[in-house]
Amino acid sequence: MRSVTYSMSVSLDGYVVGPDGRFDWTAPDEEIFRFWIDDIRQAGVHLLGRRLYETMLYWETADQDPSLDEDTREWTALWKALPKVVFSTTLTEVRGTNTRLASGSLTEEIERSRAEPGEEGDIAIGGATLAARAASEGLIDEYRTMVHPVLVGGGVPFFPRDERRVDLELVETRTFGRKAVYLGYRVARGDGGGSVADDAPSTVDSN
Repeated sequence: MRSVTYSMSVSLDGYVVGPDGRFDWTAPDEEIFRFWIDDIRQAGVHLLGRRLYETMLYWETADQDPSLDEDTREWTALWKALPKVVFSTTLTEVRGTNTRLASGSLTEEIERSRAEPGEEGDIAIGGATLAARAASEGLIDEYRTMVHPVLVGGGVPFFPRDERRVDLELVETRTFGRKAVYLGYRVARGDGGGSVADDAPSTVDSN
């Protein structure tokens, strides 16, 4: 079965965006950028909320810049070719190659992706709000964090603050010099650890 994964850069105190709205501290060096290129290769479809969708629109035309290096062109090509599903309560249409608005709930879209014959690759979720919604419904199988050596003191948290225990298994670690540490965790299923939420809310706005 295709895994549902949540991958993002995060501060040491657990935030993807600081209280000032900035995330410049996540800017990757060459080694980390290569890691993210390899990570996106594993995805078969990407689910994202409105804010991340609007941020990532840059990559739809980035390859028009003749000064781009080879790695950036490779990332751009991979992102444009990847099927993308946008969840929003305000958008009526979306732009971008292989991009569409979600036609069902988050659970329905994931079930549809898992049921598509011949489809391979992870079902990647991007954006903290949408990921929190998926986590509350027990849909995430793997958490992939690129932890940067910075404390931002608040902002948008990587993990949902829903006072719910989820047991995890460490499956991968990697250190990138003094820049960051990658930690990959798999959700422990069926062991009584509370990895699936009871009475999970299903109306969280993914904007």
